[in-house]
Amino acid sequence: MRLPFLLTAICGALVAGDAMAEACVIHSHDDRVAVTLCQANINIPAELFRSGFCQPQLKDHEVKVEFVEQCPDGAFGVCRNAQVSNMPYRQDIHYYGVASDARFLQPACEQNSQGIWASE
Repeated sequence: MRLPFLLTAICGALVAGDAMAEACVIHSHDDRVAVTLCQANINIPAELFRSGFCQPQLKDHEVKVEFVEQCPDGAFGVCRNAQVSNMPYRQDIHYYGVASDARFLQPACEQNSQGIWASE
């Protein structure tokens, strides 16, 4: 299954990014899979958020990043208060697209990021 790997890779790259009301919408796709998510910054330094968290490097994927004040409506799920591994940084990660992907994303949110999953 490539989709769970892709979603995990994007989340890992994102969770690794000055805290204001800001967010970034990330569109990523390859020949077979398209993924859209939005990261809402809670307490990540702005420059780190913009230059690191919102700039995933995914081999063989086209990635488009758009900075917005807040994540758009329409997410099927949100990982609230997701924590970056071994760091004090937190963000909310909104997922768009295929709602059945929640079966992979919810456990990753709760177990890996100590976040709280919310179905929208």
